[in-house]
Amino acid sequence: MSQYIVSARKYRPESFGALMGQDNIVRTLKNSIQRGQLAHAYLFCGPRGVGKTTAARIFAKMINCSDPGPDMEPCGKCESCISFREGRSYCIHELDAASNNGVEDIKTLMEQVRIPPQTGKYSVYIIDEVHMLSAAAFNAFLKTLEEPPAHAVFIFATTEKHKILPTILSRCQTYDFNRISIGDMVRNLRDIAAKEGVSIDDESLHVIAMKADGAMRDALTIFDQTVAFCGTDVKYEDVLRNLNVLDYEYGFSLVDDFLAGNYAGALLKFDEVLSKGFNALHFVSSLSSHFRNLIVAGTAGLDALLELPDSLKKKYGGQAARCSMKFLYDALGITTQCEAGYRASVNPRLHIEFALMKLSFLTANAALSQHASPASPAPAASAAAASSAVPSASSAVPAASSAAPAATPSRAASSASSASGPAEPKPAVSKAASEPSAPADPQSAAPAPAPLPEPEDAGGRTRRRTARSNPLSITSIQSAAGKSDEKEDSGAVQEDGLPDDDKMRSAWKALGENYDYPPRLANTLKGSRIDLGEEDGRRTLDFYVMNVAQQKWIEEKMLRELEANFRRELGSSGAVLRVRVTADSEVKSTPYMPEEKARDLISRNEEVKNLVTDLGLDIK
Repeated sequence: MSQYIVSARKYRPESFGALMGQDNIVRTLKNSIQRGQLAHAYLFCGPRGVGKTTAARIFAKMINCSDPGPDMEPCGKCESCISFREGRSYCIHELDAASNNGVEDIKTLMEQVRIPPQTGKYSVYIIDEVHMLSAAAFNAFLKTLEEPPAHAVFIFATTEKHKILPTILSRCQTYDFNRISIGDMVRNLRDIAAKEGVSIDDESLHVIAMKADGAMRDALTIFDQTVAFCGTDVKYEDVLRNLNVLDYEYGFSLVDDFLAGNYAGALLKFDEVLSKGFNALHFVSSLSSHFRNLIVAGTAGLDALLELPDSLKKKYGGQAARCSMKFLYDALGITTQCEAGYRASVNPRLHIEFALMKLSFLTANAALSQHASPASPAPAASAAAASSAVPSASSAVPAASSAAPAATPSRAASSASSASGPAEPKPAVSKAASEPSAPADPQSAAPAPAPLPEPEDAGGRTRRRTARSNPLSITSIQSAAGKSDEKEDSGAVQEDGLPDDDKMRSAWKALGENYDYPPRLANTLKGSRIDLGEEDGRRTLDFYVMNVAQQKWIEEKMLRELEANFRRELGSSGAVLRVRVTADSEVKSTPYMPEEKARDLISRNEEVKNLVTDLGLDIK
């Protein structure tokens, strides 16, 4: 039995032409070799499995090859190429910085750099995972890296360029390797499958390529794992089961349920996915990817963004044709919001199920809004028809008695409603409208217009009218406010002459008793000193507060209300309230501290004063 070699090693590129997905880097390296413009240090950085170390090996072979090809590829037949392939080359050295990252290791390397190559032109040192070197090792390496021997070339490979010191970066030519596209990986996997005699369809290859996430080495590893599970005849279902990947069919069937409003079917499919062991968050992520693919498939000119086999592209295009762009946009917003709030949710399953129900109701809400919008002009049209029919009907009725004008509008409305359709509920008519008083002018003698019929909503139900038929203007609002102020200021009862002092004091006392809130205002009204007077033909009542802040607050917030209530208690509008501030000399000082209370007691009681003097008491 022959020794088995994994595909990642067996099919490792040995020339620049076999290195896929890095065309710009390959072209730059070839040109530098052809022109003889080799740098002394290179830095290859990028994701895992994209060919950094492989490119370094090919470059090292190429600069030492004694008979390169016309397209600057190593010949593979000279002594340098053969010795490197057999692992006995003395001019190409590989060092793993993950396990040799100390200062002593770098010193050993610097001593080795001084030795010229036995065969070939250059001694190439490939240092993999160079970011693992310690800061001291980097600093020890700086001088050699800046001024190396003419025969030394360093090639560093790393996946984490940000961990390398800037002083090292400035001494290297940096090449950023890209992730390999899904199409390139599928083509390479198809060629390898043909060489290995494995039968596999494009859908399975796309699943493997997407699972590899841009790394060719990962794709070859997954391919070996799939062949080990399925054998030489690989089926799509077996690939999904082996790699634990959610089938595309779940996305298509779920979108069909959303379009039909079948939230029950969507919840059952989600339960089926969970029962198969799939992660719930990955389920929502795959649903977001499905909506993204539908948007791409339904938009002209975005075919290049859909990296899928032709069979799936046609299926996505067919389903995208049945979905509106607004539905896809709203659905993608719901799924991305569900992903964002998944980890913070106390009940993750309920969180996802609620998102699925919202997706199922998107089409229902859209249909409801479209159905309701055409019916909106109908109430206005019916109201206009009814209002236009009123004058002709009312003009035909003779105004012989006082009851006739009141009956005319209702008969006109009923005749209009019977002409247009079934009877509608009649609006309530106030007593003032049913029993009008005698008109004062010809305009008021005109019959009142018939009440407009109530509009209907989309379901045929009567909606109550909230807007007035006659809109209010700013002038009318101001005049109405002025009238209400006059009524408020005038009081409930009017008297001839000015009220006397007894009535003024009695009304003020009643006003203080009626105010319980706010408490501070009530206490002020009950305990304040008042002065009565007369000014400009009106009685005045001045009440005093303790400070200017109280005066300002009462004048701005409460004086108008107090004056109106005072006039109501007084029964006369010929009184005015004014707020005054008590002078500082009139404010009585209230003792608070024990010493102040003792001195106040002594000042008011002669016996206590004598007792303190005789006994020599200290009041402090």
